[in-house]
Amino acid sequence: MTVSDAPVFCVHCGQETPGGTDHPACHNPRTALEPPRYCTFCARRLVVQVSPLGWTAKCSRHGDTAGG
Repeated sequence: MTVSDAPVFCVHCGQETPGGTDHPACHNPRTALEPPRYCTFCARRLVVQVSPLGWTAKCSRHGDTAGG
């Protein structure tokens, strides 16, 4: 399996999104500002830390993601 063949998971609910397509239930203006809760590569629950300056999220397999 190559990286392009790997399934992509929703960062808000953890469900598989084939081909990277969005599913409307999770992608609305309210969730756009929320930090991710699930890893996009393996759907594992992320350890999320929110601060006034942004957020960090860490997957036990795929490492850190940061945003703000």
